[in-house]
Amino acid sequence: MFKYKLKSDGSIKRFKARLVAKGYTQKEGIDFEDTFAPVAKLNTIRILVALATSHKWKIHQLDVKSAFLNGELKEEVYLVQPEGFVQKGQEHLVCKLKKAIYGLKQAPRSWYIKIDTFFNQEGFAKSKSDPNLYVKKDKEGNVCLISLYVDDLIITGNACKMIADIKNQLSLEFEMKDLGELHYCLGLEVWKESGKTMITQSKYVKEILNRFHMSDCKESVIPLEQNVKLCSQDGTKDADGSLYRQLVGSLNYLTTTRPDISYAVSILSQFMAKPNESHWKAAKKVLRYLKGTMNFGLLYTDKFDVQLAGFSDSDWAGNVDDRRSTTGYAFNIGSGVIAWSSKKQPTVSLSSTEAEYKSMSSATCEAVWLRRILEDVGEKQAEPTNIHCDNQSAVKLAHNPVYHARTKHIELQHHFVREKIESKEIKLMYCNTSDNVADIFTKPIGKIHFEILRQKLGVVENPFLH
Repeated sequence: MFKYKLKSDGSIKRFKARLVAKGYTQKEGIDFEDTFAPVAKLNTIRILVALATSHKWKIHQLDVKSAFLNGELKEEVYLVQPEGFVQKGQEHLVCKLKKAIYGLKQAPRSWYIKIDTFFNQEGFAKSKSDPNLYVKKDKEGNVCLISLYVDDLIITGNACKMIADIKNQLSLEFEMKDLGELHYCLGLEVWKESGKTMITQSKYVKEILNRFHMSDCKESVIPLEQNVKLCSQDGTKDADGSLYRQLVGSLNYLTTTRPDISYAVSILSQFMAKPNESHWKAAKKVLRYLKGTMNFGLLYTDKFDVQLAGFSDSDWAGNVDDRRSTTGYAFNIGSGVIAWSSKKQPTVSLSSTEAEYKSMSSATCEAVWLRRILEDVGEKQAEPTNIHCDNQSAVKLAHNPVYHARTKHIELQHHFVREKIESKEIKLMYCNTSDNVADIFTKPIGKIHFEILRQKLGVVENPFLH
């Protein structure tokens, strides 16, 4: 529909406006049932990028125009006649919606059901581990992979004809925009050529620096001071909570391609409720680090076999306020990392062994999920996944089925790691602390060691800019 606006010179300017529903008036169980529409996991997208680089596949990108208007409604929903289009003499009548429109609470879910049905009809199998990953294979073993993120589709694989056919079918079914090879998606910049693929967020970094007036700040070589322990009460005055939350929220999305700041962002996120000047100063330290590493990102190459491997680590009682430990892990399939985490543990650990064991349990859960995703895309892991840990006691505890007095208090879910060792899905291996990549996710470390671990993560300066 169109709306009109009177200009200063008396002329009328016409501009487009979207008809939207008053979703805030809807009542659950009457006007809608489900609202949630799953989106592709960023780990899955990184896996597809790494695989496409390894196998020299092209990555295609498509965008669905007005995606939510394609969803078909199951509930009875009525809409009052739009302002300016009321039928004279029939003002009491309403419009019955047959399809979803923007503003309806169930519009995202309806769209997902619509395109999910389409992919099923086209012979695609949906991954059980990621409901937005679709896989189709032919008799010759060729594969087509599709990742769905609301209205953005990423398509890759070695089945060129299959990819061309599905793109054609999508265009017939929906109003699509073929964006060609993947270059920019979900705020990620993708650089690809000669066996290398780089994903960065350089433009986003510039926007953050400009937004918080740090474009001309002094650069830092590390994101957090090595010997500084942040706590909720340190005697400094309160900081602007709204501005602090905006900054930490912005940094959180940046960790999509910058695992090197994950630990810093994890620590800063713990003080969102009531930040003080020390927290604000630490947050600006991260910005100074980003100023010096603006063009850094994740680099994937084709010079590796698709073999999943991981690292697990933990500090012990590192949190000053509640003495909880931090879990850190990282997984790669050859070059750059595809999955990582830096997260405070939910319970207090009574020893470094217990803290490491809990971290190992979290890493094992992630390894199982990654193995399933890789199997879905045709890269089944024949061998157990190696998880490296720098705590020999934790490794021995994971292999030892005997419960004794010092471990009987550990929650049962953490012993899940033993089952996966017995089923040969994972294999725990001891490594030296200096070689443990996950160390970067559990504590602030010095410049030299930080840069070594950052390199091992695959976080490097964009080579395509030189």
